[in-house]
Amino acid sequence: MGLVGSTALAQNNSGFAIDRYEPSERGSEWFSNESLDLRGHLRPAVGLTLDWGYRPLVLYRDDGDEAIIEHQLFGHLGGSFVLYDRLRLGLNVPLALYQAGTSGTVSNTSFSSDNSTTIGDVRLGADVRLLGSYGGPAQLALGAQVFLPTGSRDSFTGDGKVRVAPRLMLSGDISQFTYAARVGFTYRAQNAGFAGAVTGNELSFGVAAGARLLEGKLVVGPELTGTTVVEEGNAFFARRETPVEVLVGAHYRVDSQWRVGAGVGPGLTRGIGAPQVRALATVEWHPDVEQAPPPPEPEAPKDRDLDGVLDAEDACVDVPGVRTEDPKTNGCPLPKDTDGDGVIDAEDACVDVPGVRTEDPKTNGCPPDRDGDKILDADDACPDEPGVRTEDPKTNGCPPPKDTDGDGILDPEDACPEVAGPADPDPKKNGCPKARIDKGQIRILERVEFETGKATLRPESNGILTAVLEVLQSNPTLTKVSIEGHTDSVGNDKANQALSQRRAAAVVKWLTTRGIAASRLASKGFGESRPIDSNDTPEGRQNNRRVEFHIVEVDGKPVPATEEAKTP
Repeated sequence: MGLVGSTALAQNNSGFAIDRYEPSERGSEWFSNESLDLRGHLRPAVGLTLDWGYRPLVLYRDDGDEAIIEHQLFGHLGGSFVLYDRLRLGLNVPLALYQAGTSGTVSNTSFSSDNSTTIGDVRLGADVRLLGSYGGPAQLALGAQVFLPTGSRDSFTGDGKVRVAPRLMLSGDISQFTYAARVGFTYRAQNAGFAGAVTGNELSFGVAAGARLLEGKLVVGPELTGTTVVEEGNAFFARRETPVEVLVGAHYRVDSQWRVGAGVGPGLTRGIGAPQVRALATVEWHPDVEQAPPPPEPEAPKDRDLDGVLDAEDACVDVPGVRTEDPKTNGCPLPKDTDGDGVIDAEDACVDVPGVRTEDPKTNGCPPDRDGDKILDADDACPDEPGVRTEDPKTNGCPPPKDTDGDGILDPEDACPEVAGPADPDPKKNGCPKARIDKGQIRILERVEFETGKATLRPESNGILTAVLEVLQSNPTLTKVSIEGHTDSVGNDKANQALSQRRAAAVVKWLTTRGIAASRLASKGFGESRPIDSNDTPEGRQNNRRVEFHIVEVDGKPVPATEEAKTP
């Protein structure tokens, strides 16, 4: 394996840039691959990545191996600049900070190391987004990197010649899943070879896949990177000419400005430049994209008293009134009508009791309809109680049966008279929604169905789970809901307990994959320990096989369990 930093000296001027770790541009959520966050204009990023390799340069002989470099530490100082929501310019300066090892000779070339600091080949880069956008299912970008010969061949931190590396990159997010991939070609004029291994032009590749957690702040997952020499001969994907590494890492956005990360992984081949173990740590300043403020709303014409007559036309701007054709009274209140019966007080014989207009000054404005339901008392079967007109003299003017929740199902027939729901031939479900909040639970009218003896949800469960999903979406104050699974007593107790736990977890997964935050949900299985019916009949056992949704927290505060909720 080989990754030489610091000042590993090579006689005969045979050295080249052996460091195989190429950090992603600042702003990426991967160590070697690109998440392609090319949002913003004049958006900067600056960061430092520390790279430690164990046994990065090893000489393998028939009588054993010898580590020329035992420990090595690089620091990669980089920056990037995004322009026009599409173009990114990048810079990376590698510094070999420390190495410790032994001396050795291979192919008549002697090596030795000391512990001084030297610079590697400075990298310049430019990438442009072709398709898609950050956070979408797929975006494609094309870029190129140029490595300046600022490093030292004698210290194995530089080629002594310019390298050019065009590349094609792909990345995307699908729900919480995130991925990245790249493929590129490196023109490498330095092809003098090393210790019997071929060097020169290379094909590079990388792939990463992982998950976005904690509302997208944490990205965690593995990365695989490698190169292979494409010169003539048998070097293409040969063992020594193909260093491949895998790295498991995580990046966490601390706030809107800063991100940190760490990763570790082994070299998978004995290719030149692949250490036995590599560990990385990074910190970067990467301001998040500033959201443009919404455009100001146009100022609406003023209507101070909110009577529908604009102030410019309102003769009484501070008192609600009515529109008239007379500019002197337009927007002013009508003459006073205390009982609001349309007969002004000056003409109303019953000022405080709503009535009807008559030709008789003694009855004008007085009610021939005591209860005000517009059915005259002579025809009203309930003259002191407002009602509705019917064809039946015994009910004419009497109030209809109540429909408290306004769902069109009268209270005597409504199983849920205070919560609107659809009609149902089952009297126990008539007028009830499929899912509703009631006494510390999200009550459901239909069963959550699973495959027999399994935790696999059956398709017919989608309807009732969708109803639960809508309750959670429309009630964000429900900050913790416990999803509890129960079984009947058939079978082994432990197996029933495990089955109920898996079924509860399957319901949690169904809801989280549809947008409900995992932090709002918990799953728990009770097996057969909490029956609500007898296990001696098929109907009773079916009732005991159930899923319940218990509200644990509202607005982050615990909800005390009610006696009803505690009762099995």
